Amino acid sequence: MGIKDYKPVTPSLRSQTVSTFEEITKEEPEKSLLRKLTKSGGRNNVGRVTSRHRGGGHKRRYRVIDFKRDKFSIPARVVSIEYDPNRSARIALLHYADGEKRYIIAPNSLDVGAKVMSGPEAEIQVGNALPLKNIPVGSVIHNIELKMGKGGQLVRSAGGSAQLLAKEGCYGHVRLTSGEVRLIHLECFATIGQIGNTDHENISIGKAGRSIWLGKRSKVRGVAMNPIDHPMGGGEGKSSGGRHPCTPWGKPTKGYKTRKNKSTTKYIIKGRKKGK
Repeated sequence: MGIKDYKPVTPSLRSQTVSTFEEITKEEPEKSLLRKLTKSGGRNNVGRVTSRHRGGGHKRRYRVIDFKRDKFSIPARVVSIEYDPNRSARIALLHYADGEKRYIIAPNSLDVGAKVMSGPEAEIQVGNALPLKNIPVGSVIHNIELKMGKGGQLVRSAGGSAQLLAKEGCYGHVRLTSGEVRLIHLECFATIGQIGNTDHENISIGKAGRSIWLGKRSKVRGVAMNPIDHPMGGGEGKSSGGRHPCTPWGKPTKGYKTRKNKSTTKYIIKGRKKGK
């Protein structure tokens, strides 16, 4: 998990860095776990753009990831650590004792040949999935369920980790990557360890074209537009628009609260923002 830089023979290579991929042990994915992935370009079923700045990008195939870890008490062996173009984390291919193959998100220090298991009676070791009630307080965890049996929804990207701080009644206090402390039911499953590829956050894209390879279209600043095209457009010389940052439709874009699910606020003990 290192980072490689280049000699600055071109302006874009001067600041561009890439992963060394030294932890990858197999290049070709498992064919039985591949699915077709169709791009939408940010458009909905009637063809209108509902998610801006999406388009282009290399063709990908989706790797089916086991977020539920519902093969209880069946040991599995790690066969390979692979690259997944659809996520920042690496994935590990498991061969179960009954012959089934599944992908999981690869945590740090999970090597080829390691044994993993899921279920209430699994040991406390990296890669094993257990309910929170069976995980010791203070443990580092990832791939955390919010609803029992639904599969992991929290802490799934490269370098991510959460910590089980306490257990009280039917709920555990979990500190997430953002700093938020949240109540999660003790019957929900989580996986032991921190997610691998921790150097992902230190990679520099280097040029706009590389973002397009990833499916991210370039953006045009509102202040560079005309007044008819954007509320922040126009003005003599370089102008900030004379108002707070907003979308082309006038909605604020910085500091604007978008959380709508008030019914789950009671499960948040400490917000991710200071003073909340």
